[in-house]
Amino acid sequence: MQLAEWIGTWPGAVLLHRSGVAYLLVNAAHILGVGLIVGAILPLDMRLLGFLRGVPLAVIGPFLVRVAATGVGLAILTGLWLFSVKPVEYLGNPAFLWKIAFLFLALMNVVLQHRSRHYQNALASGVVHPTVRAMAGGSAALWLTVLVAGRWIGFI
Repeated sequence: MQLAEWIGTWPGAVLLHRSGVAYLLVNAAHILGVGLIVGAILPLDMRLLGFLRGVPLAVIGPFLVRVAATGVGLAILTGLWLFSVKPVEYLGNPAFLWKIAFLFLALMNVVLQHRSRHYQNALASGVVHPTVRAMAGGSAALWLTVLVAGRWIGFI
């Protein structure tokens, strides 16, 4: 049995197949995770891009990062669970593959941004280096692309 087929027989996948309520709750939790990501990342990216200048980065930055990280954890956990319902189909769906590729790029952007001394300096001083602005613009574009690709999955 291939790995994807085996994933489809995992007890969590069987639960979602058998219980509409369980599927509904896991799907709702996934949407909540996505909402936390977009609801936290976009305001932070906007602030880094130069909007909302009246809001101190030292105050809003760490809070929004924690909210987004919570959303990422929830979305990945529930996304993997939802994937287990139809793993073979999802692996054959171009929109799903694009979503995963852009999710990887978005997460790599987060890692690079947060390891950057310019980002750390921006949080400490409020002065945003052009590199941080560029990465914030990329972040917003990547996360919105992940969102659109995720919605696209159901249409293919």
